[in-house]
Amino acid sequence: MLLQVDDFADVWAPMIYVVDDDEAVRDSLRTLLTAFGFPVEDFASGQEFFDRADPGAGKCLILDVNLPGESGLDVLARLKADGSTLPVVMVSGRAEASAKRRARELGAIAFLDKPVAFDVLRATISEVIGDPCPGM
Repeated sequence: MLLQVDDFADVWAPMIYVVDDDEAVRDSLRTLLTAFGFPVEDFASGQEFFDRADPGAGKCLILDVNLPGESGLDVLARLKADGSTLPVVMVSGRAEASAKRRARELGAIAFLDKPVAFDVLRATISEVIGDPCPGM
């Protein structure tokens, strides 16, 4: 019997989604998280995320607050309204206290300031989904 790519969909499904309009940030996060053993799929906007991703297939979403079109808070509100249980880590380089408060109200598991300390990000994600490479 010949196996098809779809036979491995669960194994290859992205674990971590990254939504950030800054390509350099997306590349850095993807490279680092992949090196830590996390599969990653990234998107430049909230709309691209909703067009291409299956929130039910992800294990965690790293979401920038300031995005073109829908803000990260809008994306988070939409996920909540849709009944999503996808854990969300908000990130921002210039967030006000009101944005942090709103993110908490909408169920974000953490709010990290950019530049994100990678050890803090890894620890935050690992708390939620486990560590694919313990001791690394």
